[in-house]
Amino acid sequence: MAARQQRQTNLASLEALAERLSVDVRYEPMAGQVQGIGGLCRVNGSYRIIVDRRFSEVERAQVVADALRRFDLDPETIPADVAGYFSS
Repeated sequence: MAARQQRQTNLASLEALAERLSVDVRYEPMAGQVQGIGGLCRVNGSYRIIVDRRFSEVERAQVVADALRRFDLDPETIPADVAGYFSS
């Protein structure tokens, strides 16, 4: 599999995992006073991961994975193609 296609697959797998956890993933511009990388937050009782939309697929996947690590995940529910993001 080509590298770009693998990165897209990884990001899609992480987004699907977030969806199964009822976590909304949003890609927003983070400029000016709100510059940053993004991360996990809670809005009106629901979890949301906000990621700087200017990031590459690799950076996006890392931010989403970092946020999802905060959840108590059963290793068997983590897709094999992204399990490396969750290993110690």
